[in-house]
Amino acid sequence: MGAERPNMMNREGRTAERRHAQIGVRVRRPGESWFTSRIADLSGTGFRLQSFMKLKAGAELWIMLPGFEGRRARVVWTKGHEAGCSFERPLHPAILDHIVRRARSNLTD
Repeated sequence: MGAERPNMMNREGRTAERRHAQIGVRVRRPGESWFTSRIADLSGTGFRLQSFMKLKAGAELWIMLPGFEGRRARVVWTKGHEAGCSFERPLHPAILDHIVRRARSNLTD
């Protein structure tokens, strides 16, 4: 089964560098309840979500990063239990650094 990737640039065309980190998050679709999930990598413009939630390209969702309020995002592609998503508004670089640093320090604790 192939990945669903409508109108997406190839890997070389990424708009921002992905930072690998396992980050526990809460996610919900509009009108539904929050549930726990995980991000495998993160950039200022988006993230790769690992979840058992059934998502489709183009779907809207809300994600709550540790220590921050919910942010709106859109699913860009899906493959199995993973989805590439883009934030409605990019993360500030300081917020991105804080989240990644916090996630990595939790791994070493």
